[in-house]
Amino acid sequence: MAKIFRFTKIAFVFVAICSISSCSKNDSVQTVDADVLFSLNYGNFENQMNLFDITDVGTICSSLAMRDGFFYIVNGESQKIMSFNSYGDILSLYYGVDHYSGAKAGIPEHSTASIWHPVNFPFQFCGNIAVDKRKYMYLSCLVPRDRREMDDKENLLYSHVILRVSSDGSTLDYIGQQGPGGTPFPFIKNVYVTENDELVVVCTVTDGLRVFWFSSNGFLKYKIFVGSKDVPLLSKDEGQTEDYHITIENAVPDSYRHRLYVKADYYLPSYDAESKALSSIDFISSVVHPMDVENGTYSSFVDIPASEEVVSEDFNKIIYRMPYDFIGSTKNGWLFFATKTLEGFAVQMVHPETQYVIKRNFVVDHKNTLFYSLSLSPEGIISAILADKENVKVVWWRTDNIIESVS
Repeated sequence: MAKIFRFTKIAFVFVAICSISSCSKNDSVQTVDADVLFSLNYGNFENQMNLFDITDVGTICSSLAMRDGFFYIVNGESQKIMSFNSYGDILSLYYGVDHYSGAKAGIPEHSTASIWHPVNFPFQFCGNIAVDKRKYMYLSCLVPRDRREMDDKENLLYSHVILRVSSDGSTLDYIGQQGPGGTPFPFIKNVYVTENDELVVVCTVTDGLRVFWFSSNGFLKYKIFVGSKDVPLLSKDEGQTEDYHITIENAVPDSYRHRLYVKADYYLPSYDAESKALSSIDFISSVVHPMDVENGTYSSFVDIPASEEVVSEDFNKIIYRMPYDFIGSTKNGWLFFATKTLEGFAVQMVHPETQYVIKRNFVVDHKNTLFYSLSLSPEGIISAILADKENVKVVWWRTDNIIESVS
């Protein structure tokens, strides 16, 4: 039976973290160059990508996952999944028979893909993809309109499912809230798999996140609600009367343990001294709350240093503090965070148990990059698809080597 928890407020003490990448704010952060592995042309053939809506980022439903050196790219605009080796050779293609125009009536002549697999479910690929050790692919999909359900009580639309596909195409089914063939999920924010081949689906709901944790055979084990009113509060400064505003940014599973890392961003209202009117909401801090999903308890939480970017205006320098996005965890316990900067991406790696923090900068030409999607492998390699006017590049940054040098 699935276990359902709602977490309550508990007081905690911050864990102090000392960055091993720099000892002072004056120290520069090292830059890590991307390795371009291969490129894909635009089009509808099996080894091409279709990004017709590339001028409107909000409509693009494409992303990637990397497992054991193989890349799995879902191209929602063409309703297909492509698998490649690191040299860019296409190995397999999985296509929605009701959508993918490139498939036409069957396997085309002169196909370069070794194996084509039809997907006979009437779902629309939405972009999120995860791959477990068995090479099972888990893909978030939108169900047809006549199969969506509205929960008026919670004001939620149940409209998404997880399509599960094995690498040889022999297993093909879908997972809903209760497991195989279950009720559709609310909007799916992220999809993760653990090193125990367990699926974790993170959904966005009205006042937080709802997390569904499944066993390796796809049946529900835990259902966890994480709301802004349930995570611990920060201690108030002396004289402070206003409570913090809390945003639950993401929740990421541990690779081996039944532990969920919940990232919360804390903001503090600022009021005009004369009118007493709300003038701004200032970012204060980001915190990761580890929770045991089996008994619903939090352990000591970790303060996540903010990203700081210096912008020169006339003769002044302004420092902007921004929260990172929580992108995932690795099987050796590192938590990865990233945020977009003017020069590319700022990446921060945090080990909650050893209290190490590593910061690096990735250089990406955002001016000529029309679309991007980042992915983290279990070993700690960040890969990405970077689309420009000419083609789509598949790149990676060997952040795993940085972690190994520290370990």
